[in-house]
Amino acid sequence: MSVRPAWEVREHEGSAATAWFDVRLAFADGAQVDLLAVVREAGVSIEDVRAQPALSLDDLAGLADWIEGPLFDACGDGPGEVAQAEFRPRPRRARPAWPRGVEGRWLIAEEYRAAQEEGADAVLAVMCATGYSRRRSLRLISQARDAGFLSPRHARR
Repeated sequence: MSVRPAWEVREHEGSAATAWFDVRLAFADGAQVDLLAVVREAGVSIEDVRAQPALSLDDLAGLADWIEGPLFDACGDGPGEVAQAEFRPRPRRARPAWPRGVEGRWLIAEEYRAAQEEGADAVLAVMCATGYSRRRSLRLISQARDAGFLSPRHARR
């Protein structure tokens, strides 16, 4: 994670400053989240978020918790001693772990078939469910086909 100060505003002489930070989260699977965060005495607010691939609602809800500790470290005493003392970081993963092996392939097939039945893009549905890139999702779909959970893509002659 990288945190860079963007700007700082102090309303009155001697008052606590409000600071904006550019934050970038980069994950091993190629996912990336860029955001503009505001640090005040009351805590952290998120002004703007851009994520590739898109964040789920659960991930979006936990985003402030992921960045709060590193933001407070980056701004030193900016948020105030009280806010730092109250913060207790909890370890979190960027995305829930996707099961491996037979169970994972079966779940991939379930997502794929559900999207097909709804008339949606099945590969995109697998991407959203797993959080993996298109290439990795296609590989997982292929593995589900090889395991017999999905019908063959093309009839062989």
